Amino acid sequence: MFEVGDYVVHGNSGVCKVEAVQEMDGIGADKKRVYYTLIPLYTSGSKLFVPTDSKKVITRSVMTKKEAQKLLAEWDEIETLWVDNDKKREEIYKEALRSCDSRQWVKLIKTSYQRNQARLKRGKKATTSDERYLHMAEDNLFGELAIPFEMTKGEAETFFIEQVRKV
Repeated sequence: MFEVGDYVVHGNSGVCKVEAVQEMDGIGADKKRVYYTLIPLYTSGSKLFVPTDSKKVITRSVMTKKEAQKLLAEWDEIETLWVDNDKKREEIYKEALRSCDSRQWVKLIKTSYQRNQARLKRGKKATTSDERYLHMAEDNLFGELAIPFEMTKGEAETFFIEQVRKV
């Protein structure tokens, strides 16, 4: 169970701060349930109420600095999500984003980046799908990396690129 002040990654909402843990009337239920009140860090004016026992959407702790450093150090070892079929690739991209797993986001980023580079070499533009999912995965990853490294999301992006180039 998370505590007030903890940073978590929640589904497609990205990094959130736990503002409260409290009993509330369950929607469509007579009994009281315990809910997290989550404030997404990168979406102003938004507030989420998530049952602490919810299994529908993944909510996990933000990675530690040590875990983040390990992820960056393993960049070259992390495989891609290469799939030739466009529809199947998009479904795999969606699954990677929904997984709420930073390693899956790295796989998506690597795959999309490599596909875009290969297309550019052949004189073609990047696909809209690759660009969209690349942006979403980067947004999630950089938003999370910003927390353990105590940076802004933009600084985390720059830091990430510098670290990956060293590997």
